[in-house]
Amino acid sequence: MDKRTLLALALIAIVLVGSQLFFKQPRRPAPVVDTTAAATATSPVTTTANGAAPVAPTPTPSLATPAPADTGRLAKQPPTMTTLTTPKADFILTNPGAAPTSVQVSSFRDLSPKTPKGTPVRLRAGKAPLLRFRLALGKDTIALDTVQFTVTQLGGATTFASPFLRLTYQAAADGFRTEVRGEVPNAPPGTALLIDLPPTLESVEADSIDDARHLAYGFRRPRRDVESISFSKLDSLATRVDTGGMQWVAARNKYWLVALMKPVGDSGAAFNGLVTRGGPAIGKVKRLAHATTVFPVVNGRIAFDLYAGPQSWQVLRAFGNELENVNPYAGFLHAVVQPFATIVMRTLLWMKATFQVNYGWVLVLFGVLIRLLLWPLNQKAMRTSIQMQRLQPELQEIQKKYKTDPEKQRDALVKLYASHGMSPLSPMLGCLPMLLPMPILFALYFVFQNTIEFRDVQFLWLPDISLKDPFFIIPIVMGGSMFLLSWIGMRGMPPNPQAKMMSYMMPVMFTVMFLNFASGLNLYYAVQNIAALPQQWVLTRERAKAAAATPAARKT
Repeated sequence: MDKRTLLALALIAIVLVGSQLFFKQPRRPAPVVDTTAAATATSPVTTTANGAAPVAPTPTPSLATPAPADTGRLAKQPPTMTTLTTPKADFILTNPGAAPTSVQVSSFRDLSPKTPKGTPVRLRAGKAPLLRFRLALGKDTIALDTVQFTVTQLGGATTFASPFLRLTYQAAADGFRTEVRGEVPNAPPGTALLIDLPPTLESVEADSIDDARHLAYGFRRPRRDVESISFSKLDSLATRVDTGGMQWVAARNKYWLVALMKPVGDSGAAFNGLVTRGGPAIGKVKRLAHATTVFPVVNGRIAFDLYAGPQSWQVLRAFGNELENVNPYAGFLHAVVQPFATIVMRTLLWMKATFQVNYGWVLVLFGVLIRLLLWPLNQKAMRTSIQMQRLQPELQEIQKKYKTDPEKQRDALVKLYASHGMSPLSPMLGCLPMLLPMPILFALYFVFQNTIEFRDVQFLWLPDISLKDPFFIIPIVMGGSMFLLSWIGMRGMPPNPQAKMMSYMMPVMFTVMFLNFASGLNLYYAVQNIAALPQQWVLTRERAKAAAATPAARKT
């Protein structure tokens, strides 16, 4: 090879290398399969008649650690919002994403001190959307918030369309629910929709800390009890995995709920497992967490319902899937408290619908009603107490006479009780009516903790019967009526220092304990105490007459 050839080759090499160094071409962007141009990847692919790229079938994906809601590459075009209006709520849907970012419930006021008075409630998950979808399609997992859809609205339906997915939101008649239906053309076996639940629910309550304490995820397996996972119980360094088919999954705070559920009327499972992980704590309260569930796409179909609205007992119960139990109050006592709470709730709702009055007056009527229902039992209990007072001299005499012979003492006591139409259990049964109001009070406490029907209800000077009395008037009246009830009950009874001390201590303890309880709960308890005063006064007079007659009878 001559010198001229070598020189030519050297010059060609210099030109090639130099052009790459001095005239750099911009780097081609990495192919993004999760856009509407998913079929234009770098490797050549063929398309079907409807334009979707066929992919190799893969098994149903297992639930991985939930992805934070702010991950994923956004589509180039800015997001646009579409409003789906239902009779009771407005669902704000985003494109890219094909998911609800927030839901406005105009029939409820935002009570947060940071918002102007009269602002309607808007359910939001901070900077994240309420839901986030990812489609596991063959080898690719497509984040829908990187996909630009074509959006059409017709009647009460909003449809998001792309070459590989069509998703429609149809407003339901109940107002807080939308029917989510979708199609995945030529979906290979194992295709699934991964759904990230809200990482939080912004507080719209006056007490945001108490609201945050109620943040939780929940789910229900078919024919199983509802399970709840509080944000406070989740660890940011560990992932919790709940497996199996689930009828619904949900995120909630004190009064509001975002739930995904099997279509109404279908009792089977729709969702495959739930993976949860905690977020960082803000102060002493955890307000963030992550949760992901899987909806298997069978025969290319997607069908579930989205509920976003209040935890209204009547509305949720109508679904017939126990969604009304999404907030399992009372902890390990739930099984005991729930029947009482259900009875109390149904009674209050019936009274409200029947009398058409403010819930404050409903509680007043309910307190009086409870005392009227217990009147016969209390009457019998108090008269049993009066009889026991009359029998005290004879009881003491029998105990003294048969002090060393327990068997004869027992027989003598049985004969004495029988001669007066009583039994040895009469003293114990006589106290039972006094304890009956306590389960109702206990159940009502949890009803006020979790029932949205009492939220923002004004009564007399009370701005909200679900919150504490700002002037502490009702708790003081409650404590005063409790003391007066005890004081009247102690009249005419034999001196008992211990009972006297309790009659002073209990009203004080209850007043202090009830100061920060819901003012409606205090109202109920004060009313039923006041309603019991006439009966207590009448029975105390009977006791006094019996005590006066007993010495005279003994003298004769």
